Amino acid sequence: MKHRLTHLIILLLAAWNVAAQTTVSGVVSDGKEPLAGANVFIMGTIDGCLTDSLGQFAFTTTKTGEVTLKVTFIGFDDYMLTADSSQLTDLRIRMNERATTINEVVVTASTFRFGKSENFKTMDALDVVMAGNSCGDIVAALQTLPGTQTVGESGKLYVRGGESDECQTFINGMHVLVPYSTETENNAVRGRFSPFLFKGINFSLGGYGGEYGQALSAVLPMETSDMATSDKYGVSASLVDWNVGGTKAFKSSSLSFNAALTSMALYNRLFKERNVYTRPYRKLSGEAQYKKEFNASSILKSYVGYDLTSVGQEIDGRNLSLKEHNIYANVTYKTTIGRGFSLFTGIANSSVFNDIDNARVTGDHYRNFRNEVHMKAEVRKVCSNTLKMSAGMEDYIRHSTLKYDVYDYCLDYHILASHIDAQWRIVPRLFLHLSARAEMMSGKWLMMPRATLSYIPNNRLQFSLVAGRYSQTAEDDYLAQNEEMKRQGTADHAIFSIQYQTPSTLVRIEPYWKKYHRLPLLEDGRYQPIGYGTSRGVDFFLEDHSIVKNLTTTLSYSFNDSERLYHDYTCLRTPDYASRHNLRITAKYGIGKTILGLSESFTSGRHFDNDTTPPYNSVDMNVTFLVSPKVIVYTSLNNIFGRTNIFRYDTAGRPVTASRDRFLYIGIFISQKNNKAYDISNF
Repeated sequence: MKHRLTHLIILLLAAWNVAAQTTVSGVVSDGKEPLAGANVFIMGTIDGCLTDSLGQFAFTTTKTGEVTLKVTFIGFDDYMLTADSSQLTDLRIRMNERATTINEVVVTASTFRFGKSENFKTMDALDVVMAGNSCGDIVAALQTLPGTQTVGESGKLYVRGGESDECQTFINGMHVLVPYSTETENNAVRGRFSPFLFKGINFSLGGYGGEYGQALSAVLPMETSDMATSDKYGVSASLVDWNVGGTKAFKSSSLSFNAALTSMALYNRLFKERNVYTRPYRKLSGEAQYKKEFNASSILKSYVGYDLTSVGQEIDGRNLSLKEHNIYANVTYKTTIGRGFSLFTGIANSSVFNDIDNARVTGDHYRNFRNEVHMKAEVRKVCSNTLKMSAGMEDYIRHSTLKYDVYDYCLDYHILASHIDAQWRIVPRLFLHLSARAEMMSGKWLMMPRATLSYIPNNRLQFSLVAGRYSQTAEDDYLAQNEEMKRQGTADHAIFSIQYQTPSTLVRIEPYWKKYHRLPLLEDGRYQPIGYGTSRGVDFFLEDHSIVKNLTTTLSYSFNDSERLYHDYTCLRTPDYASRHNLRITAKYGIGKTILGLSESFTSGRHFDNDTTPPYNSVDMNVTFLVSPKVIVYTSLNNIFGRTNIFRYDTAGRPVTASRDRFLYIGIFISQKNNKAYDISNF
């Protein structure tokens, strides 16, 4: 009898428990497709489950009465429903995609970001060093990108039909007056800065915001590395340059240094060339950085660099002798100032001394000194998830003196500028960046509106429309000749950008149009701000990592159609530095500890008064071998087939070519107290 009573009680409890359980069921979707793996549960309990491949879910709960059902899924806003538990059956739950906050937006239109970036990573410091034709030079490596044009006798950046000085360089937001080392005529220059110095490089081909001015075509903003947390020292050596550098880390600061000697003396002895040098090219340079973190949101950075360059060359029967001192320094400070505001302040100084003997004829002397002080302050605020704003002021204070035989001048002027930027998320996938920049020179203000409208339907696709006006002051030689030249030249940009990216592929297509006004034009023996021009074209870029394992390929093509009436031109024509077609194909393949690289560069002919050059063509290769985690050996050979490329024709109609058809580079990079050989550099 006792056993029967016990069995009855158990049956009654089981029946009561089943009756107390409620089944919760339904389907989760985004309105179009089911969402598999969404987490569905009753808040305050452990009752719940994940949706299956069809977005369906079903589980039981003992909770009765009013409960709260919650659904979470990555990339979507949380869904919550409060109701009686008996009503949570056959639910149809639609999740809303989480809107990207304005701080998470990365608009890529007309910009390539390298280094540590949320954007597609296409190049870092190691890639720059190992690019087939760069020999460790940032400028040469950037010329593998679309929109740039090969001008072999210069080596500088020419972007989308613009002159080389229309692309301006900034370090930590501060302007660099002369970012290139000096060279004799018809010899390619190199950039002054080591690629290892920077944690990020943002190369904008046009359409940049109001923060940047004094650049008609492009800007190259570079951000130095953050404070180091450990010591590192390294050396490197090649046939043409030798480097030693390192970093000493302290508790809340770090001090870095680098010293380098570049000399063509040994290379000229080993390999013949066409030019006759009375003194081989030499450059002695030194750099130092100090970084201090006061707290998590306040950091001070300082940088100073010095270059001494000298070279002597026999040209047309005269012994040209060139010497240049180039000093650059900046100090910047970033901090938060409460209520969501942050403050940026900075000051930079550039000083360049040029001395040239026998510049044009035997016995003449050319002396030029240029100086710029750049001061800048900017306030930034993230107002909400949909809006962030910034506003700033800056001043460029410039001084220039020149003495060439009986001709000389002393020039002083400054450019006062202000800007305001607003980045607004109009709707979850539509973003608007509005900016206005105003510049005042010689009492005259110039207003420049700029705008970028971007539609980002998903994390793979992006459409952008960019338009704006940009300005730049004419070169000092023009300003000194005519007061009217203080009217700044302008360029109007219009760019349409389409980008598609996956974890292994990046594709970008960008048609663009530019119109120039107030360029310097020689008229009646004086330069006047009446020149003009247009530049239009399309850039295409493809990078892929999916064809074969360990193989990275890139294809870069640019079509450019540009015309100008400026300088001493007598009619509207294509500038002699501009080429219509530019094609570059690269491949990099890793085998164990070895990386093989191969690249092909093709550029159509350039037009001159007396002739058109043949197409430029160069096949380059490089091999990198990781001897140990701290030692890298790198070698490259440019123009392996020895083609004699004609860069241009001089005024006498003679072809101008490279000093040698091939260039061999062999370098070794050694680090100490570090586990990555390519971090040796210094910074």
